[in-house]
Amino acid sequence: MARLVFGMNMSLDGFVDHNAFAPGPRLFRHFIDEAAAQTGSLYGRRIYEIMRYWDEDHPDWEPEGAGFAAVWRKQPKWVVSQTLATLGPNANLISGDVETAVQALKSTQEGEIEVAGPTLAGYLGARGLIDEYRIYLHPVVLGQGTPYFTGQRPALRLIGHDLIDGDVIRLRYEPA
Repeated sequence: MARLVFGMNMSLDGFVDHNAFAPGPRLFRHFIDEAAAQTGSLYGRRIYEIMRYWDEDHPDWEPEGAGFAAVWRKQPKWVVSQTLATLGPNANLISGDVETAVQALKSTQEGEIEVAGPTLAGYLGARGLIDEYRIYLHPVVLGQGTPYFTGQRPALRLIGHDLIDGDVIRLRYEPA
């Protein structure tokens, strides 16, 4: 049975914003290794559209960018959307009864499936489908934006923490 893991970069005041802070080389390498070990990724529409950036090569990429793109392109992706009509390579659409589709995905896959997007994670978490939360805490205060936790706030239990890149701490929680 697969485990669903929701992990994102987060500011000290609880917001996610891919434009406000970026991973350094060491954290980027960490994300490449994590993606390589995952069974696949489960995306909400908005974050999937952002991640489609990795479908095409960009001449200005550092080695980490090319490395992440190679891993990301290989892994299966499941995209939850009621509006998308076309998807990129290795992507499958989930629409209709999302909860049942995700439960079936968990029961037919092995390993970790990344959940990407706070709205989707909030929906899945409220239904008890998220197995682990990974917060990559950056020393940045945004003051506004999309919160890491949307909807119900889950009761959590700390299961691990480590310093990943200089001043970025990964906090690992499971539902209590």
